[in-house]
Amino acid sequence: DVQLQASGGGLVQAGGSLSVSCAASGFSSDDVAIGWFRQAPGKEREGISCISIHDGKTYYADSVKGRFTISSDNAKNTVYLQMNSLEPEDTAVYYCGADYLFTGWARCTPDLYDFWGQGTQVTVSS
Repeated sequence: DVQLQASGGGLVQAGGSLSVSCAASGFSSDDVAIGWFRQAPGKEREGISCISIHDGKTYYADSVKGRFTISSDNAKNTVYLQMNSLEPEDTAVYYCGADYLFTGWARCTPDLYDFWGQGTQVTVSS
């Protein structure tokens, strides 16, 4: 069974940095896309960054481009999201999602991903 285990997050002041990790298991190949998504209170879940494990191609939402960096350690089957210059607007529950590669994976659209880890809270104080 596919499992995703998210960790990290926490509380930080505006301008600070945090990282979150997503350990994946159960996939039968590395033709997988893994992404980070977030959901703020009263808002829909949005994709903020996704990565293709096989070739390292990445996607970033405009709202995080230049501040967040997604990376993967294939030996550990883990995807990381380094978040710098955090803003209060980044406050949300962050989820990792994954699926076998499909056309359109790079749109990083939550509805297109089938496997999900538990959320981890990121809170940025002003």
